[in-house]
Amino acid sequence: MGSIGLMEQTQQFLNLTVPGNQDLDAKVRQLIEAEHLRKLAQYRRTDLALARKYGMNFEEFLGRRIPRQENYSWEVEQDAMAWESAIGGIVTLERQLRELRGLNG
Repeated sequence: MGSIGLMEQTQQFLNLTVPGNQDLDAKVRQLIEAEHLRKLAQYRRTDLALARKYGMNFEEFLGRRIPRQENYSWEVEQDAMAWESAIGGIVTLERQLRELRGLNG
């Protein structure tokens, strides 16, 4: 891979945000991990909120065809799409975090 330069002001912000003596690559990976964890928490909150709302997990929600039972109401369809995005996001971010953490070792 090639080298990447940062503007001096960008480097200052990076050093304030991620203190320590790590190299640039390690600091960027740390920021990526933090952002992934933030998004993962958001997706998990969505999953938990919808599981509580419907009293079941997403697989059961689909298996019982809740959107169909609710005549594809706007609310249920919106919930189904948000839930599906959250579940997909959880799977994707967990995989990416494993890969990212593998780079650290």
